Amino acid sequence: MTEGKDNNLILLKTRIAPGESKTLNFSIAKLYTATKVEIPVIVERALEPGPTVLITAGIHGDEINGVEVVRQLIAKKMNRPKRGTIICIPILNVFGFLNAQREFPDGKDLNRKFPGTKTGSLASRVAYHFTKEILPYVDYCLDFHTGGASRFNAAQIRIEPNNEKLLALAEVFNPPFIVYSSLLKKSYRATCNNLNIPTLLFEGGKSLESDKQIAKHGVDGIMRFLKHLDMLQDTFKASKADEKSVIIEKSKWMRAQKSGLFHVKVPCNKHVEKGEFLATITDPYGTMRHKVLSPNEGYIINVNQSPIIYQGDAIFHISTENTVISEMEEEDY
Repeated sequence: MTEGKDNNLILLKTRIAPGESKTLNFSIAKLYTATKVEIPVIVERALEPGPTVLITAGIHGDEINGVEVVRQLIAKKMNRPKRGTIICIPILNVFGFLNAQREFPDGKDLNRKFPGTKTGSLASRVAYHFTKEILPYVDYCLDFHTGGASRFNAAQIRIEPNNEKLLALAEVFNPPFIVYSSLLKKSYRATCNNLNIPTLLFEGGKSLESDKQIAKHGVDGIMRFLKHLDMLQDTFKASKADEKSVIIEKSKWMRAQKSGLFHVKVPCNKHVEKGEFLATITDPYGTMRHKVLSPNEGYIINVNQSPIIYQGDAIFHISTENTVISEMEEEDY
């Protein structure tokens, strides 16, 4: 879609004229009870032409922080643009949200099924219709996630390496960290990239938890992003961040060398030195106490907050000079 040429927006077979507000139902499947599962798609259009921004959360049903970010955006009416169109989908994986689970009922990860197929698994079908019926009308995407399981992510924007346009947009969003993360085939972000839609992926907090500070980072970033596109209403003032984003070009996961009780000694976001004391791993019987030390200088951008861990579990995600994190490594931990 070309900016400024959106006067005849027809989304999900519904015409939305400039200046109109509509909530559409993106309905693909039913529950066992034959009850329709409808995904609300909230569309706000200004009279003045401009870009279309799609803001999504809840691709994983247990990631609540992103849902809260988009909810606040709608509740405060920041999604009513000065120009152009803003499309908000607070919960894309309604199935998972109902069950407080990451995946779809078919056990599939929606973020590994794009662009989807018309006759595939349930997750694949939702991805297919989303790709065909919504993404063609979009100029920019903002997608909100959290850390998986018990892993707490520092507020960050992830972009593919060596993409100057995305780096510039991420710097406008201005999170505490900008993390280079390579694209994974069949992810939502990779599909957007293939469609030439600039996409910023926000990570913050952990699953099944709502964190006010993380939500604030997300909302503030959206406001700065919309202000940059001259889409934020003049009644809202986009705050300036205290500092520039720290760019993490390379990073890696530290893994536990022992199994046992896990006692974290440093907060997420912290800059640590090589050899700095990060945590202890103990057994339940008071006979073993293993110190976890930082292998290098860097920023801690993810912390495993589980009180018990197994040998080999990912425990800290730290910036380094050796490795560019991949989405596969991120999900595999």
